Amino acid sequence: MDAVALLVADHNRVRGLVARYEDAHDSGDLDEAAKLVAKIVEELEVHMAIEEEVFYPAIHELKDEIGESVDEGIEEHHVAKVLIKELGSLQPTDESWVAKVTVLIESVEHHVDEEEEELFPRVRRASNAAWLKVLAGKLGSKKKALGAPVLADKIDMPKSELEALARAQKIPGRSSMDQEQLAATVSPR
Repeated sequence: MDAVALLVADHNRVRGLVARYEDAHDSGDLDEAAKLVAKIVEELEVHMAIEEEVFYPAIHELKDEIGESVDEGIEEHHVAKVLIKELGSLQPTDESWVAKVTVLIESVEHHVDEEEEELFPRVRRASNAAWLKVLAGKLGSKKKALGAPVLADKIDMPKSELEALARAQKIPGRSSMDQEQLAATVSPR
């Protein structure tokens, strides 16, 4: 698995959490919605850290257009961090909590779409498979150092168990994922 695929797996895990949050919010289950927002925040904090500390520095100089996208991505991370900080001072019962969660989700969705549609294809064209695989190892090491689950923690799980987790976690695109993609995407918790 390469660096881009690992980052897309993170994106899909957050998409699944967002879908579950929206279901909880729509059904009025405030406790579950709050738990899911906490998981979304945890995932985003780890993801932003590995991008900012490993991925972005590695790709910044590949091409000018990539560097510009990285600079924009850092600013989009800043917006997410501000919203996360503001959410931390609110209770789910506060009037502005849902609005801040909604804006955070919309901001993250915009960022993810830009990365997947523009940045990641440019990175693939400007690099090679071996380099992206080495970079994936560095991303995994940073995730592990941050205490987050990594691919190696789940790769030996049976595919049927990974598929069940992906279904329960509402991971998009799960039906077309192979075992490695499922293991990179699902949360073991």
